Parts: sequence; structure tokens; C-alpha cells
Amino acid sequence: MKQILIVEDIAETRRWLAQTATRAFPGCVIREEGGVRAGCAAVLAEAFDLALIDLGLPDGSGLEVLRAMRQMQPEALAVVTTSVGDDAFVVAALSAGAHGYLLKNQPQDTLVRQLTQMAEGVPALSPAIARRIMEHFRMTGPAAPEADLTARERDVLALIGRGLRNAEVAGELGLSENTVAGYIKNIYRKLGISSRAEAAWQAARMGLTTR
Repeated sequence: MKQILIVEDIAETRRWLAQTATRAFPGCVIREEGGVRAGCAAVLAEAFDLALIDLGLPDGSGLEVLRAMRQMQPEALAVVTTSVGDDAFVVAALSAGAHGYLLKNQPQDTLVRQLTQMAEGVPALSPAIARRIMEHFRMTGPAAPEADLTARERDVLALIGRGLRNAEVAGELGLSENTVAGYIKNIYRKLGISSRAEAAWQAARMGLTTR
């Protein structure tokens, strides 16, 4: 990993992540940015091997930077580095194409090891996140048959899987938010689920988030 992008709004944390990346990949060149717009601009202007992206940024969600990275530089690795480990955030990040999800409250040595292992094809997942993923699949079982969903319900589920909010889904499909909410209610009933996180998991397992 020679060229690394770090998108993090807190200066102290940004320096700490830069130090972590330098320990994992000695001699790397690091570009630091503090927000979504600056991060997306960096992706357009420069090629990177790895991006470490926070989710909660002052001007939006780090998922926007992640999507820009996956679209503009598909060969680059993108890893979410955050303090939030809620299922919905994990699902949204992985469904958007993240190659890893690391919690910043871990010891630096642990993060260095997890980043270094990426070169060997090991996903960069904090142990707590890996356990939650395994537990989720153990509890949810196989996805419901795709035939149970209408074409429009599949469209809605695909957008949920990409991390979009109801208003964003409505805008993408030219529907009202109330209509989208109705579709989501039907999707939950048909798939036997009860949360947005589970919906995103099912979308990923049905291959809807790779379209």
C-alpha cells in the first residue's frame, strides 16, 4: 500500500490513523482530508491503494466517499474506520463495497495487524464486528425466495441495501416517502424480518446491492 487516503474530521484521530497506517505500511504516502467533499475531491484527483474512511463527517456520511472510491477506483481497498458498530452502519458500509470495518477504540497494535493482513487477503474486520456478522447469519438463516418480492419491492430493497434513507429511495424511484414506507413494510413481512439492518443483509445475500 503506497498511496493512502484518510478521511477523518478529528485532527488528533486523523494523525493517529496516519501513524497507524505508516506502521502497517512503512514508506507509504498519506493524504488526509476532513470531510465528504474534500474526500470525494481527493478520489477524483489522485489514485490510492487504500482509503480509511470515517462515517460521521461534518458535511455528510463517509459512505459517499466510499461509493466514490468504489466507482472511480474499483481496484483500491476501502476500509471504514469508525467508533460506531451498530448493525445498520456495518450493513450499509459492507453493502456499499467496504473491504473492512474497523473500530477506532481498539489498540493501535491491533489495527496495524488488521491492516497488514489485508495484503494476505484477510478482510479488515474488528473482532467484535466479525462476531456480529457471524451471529447475524446464524440467527437469520437463508434468504427468502426472491420470487416473493415484486419488481418494485426488489428495487426498494436494493436501495436500502446500499444504505439509502427512505427520502433518498423515494427520490431515486420517483415515489412518495409514504409509498416507500409501504413497500418496506411489505418487504419486512415477506422476508420475515423486522429491521433495516436485516433488510440490508438480505439485499446483499440476494445480490441486489451489486447492481
